[in-house]
Amino acid sequence: MRIITGNDLKTGAVTWWTGVDWSLHVADAVDAGADAEAIMARETATCRVNNPYIIDGEKTAEGVRPAHIKDRVRALGPTVRPDLMIKPADPDLREWVI
Repeated sequence: MRIITGNDLKTGAVTWWTGVDWSLHVADAVDAGADAEAIMARETATCRVNNPYIIDGEKTAEGVRPAHIKDRVRALGPTVRPDLMIKPADPDLREWVI
């Protein structure tokens, strides 16, 4: 499975390609397959995401997750201090990010 990640151009938040748009939730990521390069070129041109790149992902019982630990940390936040994590499901996050 090939998933696309990048950073929101306005906020720097880690984002994941959903097949239609970008999400803060890695669980929303979809397999971009052979279209990944074209998607990245189109999305870079729209200036909504900074430096998108393709990573390997895997389906688990909990949903999609990055295959490599580096990208899991990007998706889920710090491994040492979970209390410092950005929690995309937090309703107050929208005010902080925007």
